[in-house]
Amino acid sequence: MYTQSLSLDQEKQLAVATAEEQAKEAAFEARIEAGDYIEPKDWMPAHYRKTLVRQISQHAHSEIVGMLPEGNWISRAPTLKRKAILLAKVQDEGGHGLYLYAAAETLGTSRDQMLEALHSGKAKYSSIFNYPTLTWADVGVIGWLVDGAAIMNQVPLCRCSYGPYARAMIRVCREESFHQRQGYESLLVMMDKGTEAQKAMVQDAVDRWWWPSIMMFGPPDDASPNSAQSLRWGIKRFTNDELRQKFVDATVDQAKVLGVTLPDPDMKWNEARGHHDFGAIDWDEFWRVVGGDGACNRERLATRVKAWDEGEWVREAALAHAKKNEQQKEAA
Repeated sequence: MYTQSLSLDQEKQLAVATAEEQAKEAAFEARIEAGDYIEPKDWMPAHYRKTLVRQISQHAHSEIVGMLPEGNWISRAPTLKRKAILLAKVQDEGGHGLYLYAAAETLGTSRDQMLEALHSGKAKYSSIFNYPTLTWADVGVIGWLVDGAAIMNQVPLCRCSYGPYARAMIRVCREESFHQRQGYESLLVMMDKGTEAQKAMVQDAVDRWWWPSIMMFGPPDDASPNSAQSLRWGIKRFTNDELRQKFVDATVDQAKVLGVTLPDPDMKWNEARGHHDFGAIDWDEFWRVVGGDGACNRERLATRVKAWDEGEWVREAALAHAKKNEQQKEAA
């Protein structure tokens, strides 16, 4: 009784539009199946676009928020060499954020919109960056475990079906590989040549960062509602649990070489599976930190908002300079 009837002309127009959309979607799915890259001007389903905006912007946010835990140690690095390495690394992370914001902008969103979502708390970033860096060993462990987990997550994204994202990830992964190697090397130095106190400091950092690192791959597959569709569309290439298992398997031997113990008494090799079994993850902690109640959530977000507010004059000056140059070109 309360529905509005459509005229015959309207019904025909709707049928044609629906048929056209179905044809476009079928062509899109065929391209995905063939392994083609989808480019910004290509037709894509609205949900594909929305999924990419969410994932790429969250990735970009994670890169710029990820500068903060280690940036805290630049002025306190133990040697000039370590300071230079850490400066380069933090600078790289800022660059990664810029690449990724630019990739997201090709989908029709703006950088201002993405940052407003971050600053308001609407958008998320990786929960790993809401943990504090208490000692210098944390910087090395972040390089080894956190960047190692990031590489495991991000290398498959070089084959993401969306071209701009895939191309951005090639450079990001090259630089992340350097970050992981320098972190591991700094820990090796402390474990091989350091004092007993320094070795204990490394083990303490491993104890604190291990579980948050394996949480980085996201919730288990049965609690990850977006994964199945992202896999079908080629945005993701592996499930969260598959990537987590690959990371654990790779890290066990690295820990042995390093001489540290991973804080998991249930860790053991399973011959039948061909993988390491590991203990239960505290998903309550994961969701609590994701929900904003981690040790550093409020501090991280407040720092980003403060930087944005204090950088307003720089943005205004850059826009004024660009406008002036444009006017000079027009007058020439």
